[in-house]
Amino acid sequence: MDLEGKVALVTGGAQGIGKVTALHLASKGADVAVSDINMEGVLKTAEEIEDLGRRGLALEGDVSNPADAEVIVAKTVERLGGIDILVNNAGITRDKLLLRMTEGDWDAVLNVNLKGTFNCTKAAVKHMVKRKGGRVVNIASVVGEMGNAGQANYAASKAGIIGLTKSVAREYAQRGINVNAIAPGYIETPMTEALSEKVKEELKAQIPMARLGTPSDVANAVYFLVSDASSYITGHVLNVNGGIYM
Repeated sequence: MDLEGKVALVTGGAQGIGKVTALHLASKGADVAVSDINMEGVLKTAEEIEDLGRRGLALEGDVSNPADAEVIVAKTVERLGGIDILVNNAGITRDKLLLRMTEGDWDAVLNVNLKGTFNCTKAAVKHMVKRKGGRVVNIASVVGEMGNAGQANYAASKAGIIGLTKSVAREYAQRGINVNAIAPGYIETPMTEALSEKVKEELKAQIPMARLGTPSDVANAVYFLVSDASSYITGHVLNVNGGIYM
C-alpha cells in the first residue's frame, strides 16, 4: 500500500484504461477521483474504489472545457484533501482518411486529447507546486510516435501530448513534480472491441509479442511512474506496445 495517503485524479475513468488504472491505484492505497462525461460510468468506478477500502469520488466534466477542468481538480482537492497524482487519460477518436476528415473531426480530437491534457495539467500543477511535489502521467499513444493512416487527428493529438509532457517536465522538475507519458500500443478496450476479428488478427501479426495489450498492462506502467520507484524519471515516454514500435 505504498500510495497510502496519496490522492489521485484519473480522467476518462468511466471505462477501459482509465477505470482499470483508477482501481489499480486504489488497490495500492490511493484515494482516487475519477472524471468523465459519462457520469453513470464514473459513479460505478467510484463505488468499486470504495469497495477496495479507499475513498472514491465521481466527477462529471468535459476536460476540453478549461472551466470544467478547473472544477474537476478543485473538487478533488476540496473533497479528498489535495492532489498528488494526475493521470490524463481522457481521449476520443474520429478516424477518417485525410481528405474525408472534416474540421469538426480534427477539432474534436485535438480539443479533448491535447487541449484536455493541457487544461487538467495546468489546473493540477498549481496545487502540486503548493505541496512541493506531484506526479503527472499523460496517456499518449504509439501512433503519436509512428503515425497511422486514417488517424491524422489522433496521431497529431498524441504527438502533441508527448511534446507537452517534455516541456512541462522541464518547467517543474525543480519543484518536485515528475511529468511522464505512456504510449500504449493496441490495447483491448471498447475502442478495439469494435474491430473485426480479421483486423485484430492482422494487428497481432504486426506485434512481436503476438497479442493485444490489456488495460492492466497500462495501469501497471502508470503505477510505476507514480510510485517512488520512478523518482528519478521525468520527461520520459514509456512504450507499452508489445514491441510494435521500438
